Amino acid sequence: MIWGLIAAVSALAVAPLLVALWRRPAALGRREAALSLYRAQLAELERDRDAGRITEEAYAAARIEVQRRMLALAPEEPATPAPRSGAAILAALLFLLPAGGLGLYLARGHPDLPGATQEQRERAAVQEETLLATLRARLEAIPQGTETARQGWILLGNAERGRGRMAAAAEAYARALEARFDPGTAGDLAEALIEAGQNERAEEWIRRGLAEAPADPRLRFLAGLMEARAGRIANARAAWQALLAEAPPNAPWRDIVQRNLDSLP
Repeated sequence: MIWGLIAAVSALAVAPLLVALWRRPAALGRREAALSLYRAQLAELERDRDAGRITEEAYAAARIEVQRRMLALAPEEPATPAPRSGAAILAALLFLLPAGGLGLYLARGHPDLPGATQEQRERAAVQEETLLATLRARLEAIPQGTETARQGWILLGNAERGRGRMAAAAEAYARALEARFDPGTAGDLAEALIEAGQNERAEEWIRRGLAEAPADPRLRFLAGLMEARAGRIANARAAWQALLAEAPPNAPWRDIVQRNLDSLP
């Protein structure tokens, strides 16, 4: 009885997916799909903030990170619609994968197995910290100024940023820039510094980045953001209006800039 109920519920769950697969939808490229995902993330962050589940500071930091990813989206060629044969394979997988998963669970599953304990999570965090410390030590041991060192420091910066340690991420990005300056890494460093509350240092790197890449949309957006946070509202408005005026109509970051522009007093 219980397995019949589970099967019925599963069928109801996949039915809308089957309908969608057999329709001929408009083609959606990777950029458009990623943009839709990031918009949904922004909306979810706003709901969490309004419901009091996250603080205003956490909301602002998370929103900047999502906006950074949207600004970094590269244009791509239009995607072609998937053939019907691909839809048929996906439709079959909708049934085969759950069935296979159920069979595997019945054979090897342990429904009474508890989740990870606090001790296990702490042990995993210690192991992760050990790995990062090892990476940092190896980076210190190789010749600085080389491309290998630069790439290593960027990877370390990305890892530290993913853990929410913005000061450590900024330090790693700065070491990468010592090997070779590039506007993209300067933007990463500026964003880490903004999230760490070091706006003055962030402004310095934004200016340096714009000196080499004056048309870079992310750096121009961050420059406007710094003007807004410094209370120079007219400058921020002018910077973002100019960015929108020069942006392609299909630029994925237009909505981000427009929303920030509309939020100015």
